[in-house]
Amino acid sequence: MHLSQITPSIFSSLGLDTAADELNVGVSPMGRELLFLIDGFGIDVLEKYSTAMPTISRMINHGVIQTAFPTTTATSLATLTTGVMPGSHGMLGYTVQVPRSGGRLLNALKWDERVDPENWQPVQTLFQRAAQHGINVTHVAAKRYENSGFTRAVFRGAQYKGANIAADLVSETKSALQKTPSFVYLYVNDLDSAGHSDGVGSTKWLAALTLIDQLAQQLMKDVPKGTRIWITSDHGMVNVEEKIIIGQGNPLLKGVNVIAGEPRARHIYLDSDSKNAREDVANIWNEFLKEKALVLTREDAIARGIFGQEVSQDAVERMGEVIAIARGGLVLLDPDRAEKEGSMVGHHGGDSQIESQVGLFTTTLS
Repeated sequence: MHLSQITPSIFSSLGLDTAADELNVGVSPMGRELLFLIDGFGIDVLEKYSTAMPTISRMINHGVIQTAFPTTTATSLATLTTGVMPGSHGMLGYTVQVPRSGGRLLNALKWDERVDPENWQPVQTLFQRAAQHGINVTHVAAKRYENSGFTRAVFRGAQYKGANIAADLVSETKSALQKTPSFVYLYVNDLDSAGHSDGVGSTKWLAALTLIDQLAQQLMKDVPKGTRIWITSDHGMVNVEEKIIIGQGNPLLKGVNVIAGEPRARHIYLDSDSKNAREDVANIWNEFLKEKALVLTREDAIARGIFGQEVSQDAVERMGEVIAIARGGLVLLDPDRAEKEGSMVGHHGGDSQIESQVGLFTTTLS
């Protein structure tokens, strides 16, 4: 099962005839569907930390979900809401170089007013398709995200309801589920934030997990009976074990012009745009990193289908000419951001099982 199949399946259950039920979720019991996305909640958490999440642990485990690559929020949420792979929607990472911009980077979560969100991510979202079909679609999340470029790129079509505290998140979700057919997408990032700052399994991270489980419990008490609740995530997270600063004490900056992506999944842009240059730089990285990373030229990445079987011309132009995927607990730090990136304990973006597998949990309120 894949992340790209979740929203099409749920919307199909609500009667959207242009969406396929690829996950066999069946017909919506009462026409009320809630998709609760917990940022940074890998499937491994269920086994290791179930005592901190008794409510979610008691839900039906619908199965393991494979995320897209890279395992980062911008890419995963675009995959979730469009139902297509990154090669089609073009959201290829946390940061990528804007083509023909002189090396300017687009941070997908912070955005750039010079980039039109609907041109950058042109695929019609499932939210748009469902709303056009008469399904009430609501997006509940922190108020600060409401008018962001990222929201306009991947969540357009939903009515946004901003809420900054748990009680308001529950209240807005409850209100949005009064009408039928209705679909609510609820998002929290407390677990991801705690993982980055303090690490998976830390006191702060466990406290965040406990509070999120309590939020799930409150939702089950307050939202209308007959609502079917789904819980999933965008990626898991690993704690750092080794840090390499690109170009410091190593040859990894040779031929490199711009560094993008994130420490577990790097997009590398070169001084020279040629196949020979890509192969030369990839060889340098492979020779130095060996088994510590998978290093691919752009051609290799496309041939392997790491961004999906279909890759648009826009995606090709945004893609790093060399892509480096860290293995084990390694992070590859940008020398210009090494202090900030290196201060984070938890990371994601790579293709490890922990980072790329999330759960899909469900319950129907009776």
